[in-house]
Amino acid sequence: MHGTYDLDVPTKWARPWFAATAVCVVAGVALSIYSAVHNPAGHFHSGVARGFNTLAFFTILSNLVVGATALPLALRLDRTSTVFKTFRLTGLVAITVTGIVYHVALSSFFQPGGVHQLGNQLVHTVVPLLTVIGWVAFGPRGWTSGRIAGLSLVFPACYLAFSLIRGAVIHWYPYFFIDVTRIGYGQGVLNSFWVLLLLLGVAAGATALDRRLGRRVPAPAADAEPLSPRSASGR
Repeated sequence: MHGTYDLDVPTKWARPWFAATAVCVVAGVALSIYSAVHNPAGHFHSGVARGFNTLAFFTILSNLVVGATALPLALRLDRTSTVFKTFRLTGLVAITVTGIVYHVALSSFFQPGGVHQLGNQLVHTVVPLLTVIGWVAFGPRGWTSGRIAGLSLVFPACYLAFSLIRGAVIHWYPYFFIDVTRIGYGQGVLNSFWVLLLLLGVAAGATALDRRLGRRVPAPAADAEPLSPRSASGR
């Protein structure tokens, strides 16, 4: 099924919006890597290792998923692949949870300055807002379903499994709630389950909202024929 757009909103704004989202993703991720490289504190001793380790954070990967779907939409709006639709919802859900968790629980503990704060705000505030607003305003509608919502958990489930396995090897975990050296494997796995449940809840909510918003978008008739100049004038 092809995605549709709210006819009350000029579709000419959809592609620039998605393009701006992709640009903010690139800028935010690049600045985050720059900040990590130039921050000598932490588990990793070399700038190169710290730069690569930036990609181990769910925030950064969520931004990259958003960018990987926003850029193609900026180039062409008619995407029909199930894989693309899944990643579109995955990015929306992941970046929404990222933004909420950061501003509710983490922002008071992390206040960098200068260019580092710019990168921080791009990945935690600007990109989440652009993504959610862009999805509500431009859709595409009709891209979510129970199946797509379930498939959207594949990425975070793989991320959590990878983080637990990698952490056991290098003795470093990106987040305290999966740091099994402090909380044990049982609690780490349980916390991962709760995270996946939260993401599934957001995906289900987005699916329900998409259906509700889709009712406002009249689908073009498949067998409709364009009016000729003569018929349009009533002659």
